[in-house]
Amino acid sequence: MDYETIFSSVGILSFVGWGALIASPLKPRIMIRVAQAVGILLAIAYVLLLGAGWGVEPEVGYGSLAGVMKGMAAPSHMMTGWTHFLAFDLLIGSWMVGRAQASEINHLLMVPCLAVTFLFGPAGFLLFLALEAVHKRRTASTS
Repeated sequence: MDYETIFSSVGILSFVGWGALIASPLKPRIMIRVAQAVGILLAIAYVLLLGAGWGVEPEVGYGSLAGVMKGMAAPSHMMTGWTHFLAFDLLIGSWMVGRAQASEINHLLMVPCLAVTFLFGPAGFLLFLALEAVHKRRTASTS
């Protein structure tokens, strides 16, 4: 399997999904659906990579850091892990944008949350939760 080509392909696909989220104010329903569809395609790619790499040596040992590091030395395992990150972070980003739009959070405030989620996953998710909490407090105090 040509993992460099797969790496480039899933990366480009991921950027399409993140671009749709950034552009979501233009066509909210369509752009979120595009991002979700890309996330689902990446999830399918993940499952296919997982199956293709099953039984490939070295096996990933989840009982220790050394076991995980040893397993990730195999290109198939590293590519599977990378695709997992891309798929899951994009799906979380899609969820965040949908929730922000439903709460009428200004999209410009969402852009940093999306960037941090793309780069640092859970940190961006936490940033969004903080933004959402502040937004709810402010809207509750003005009503």
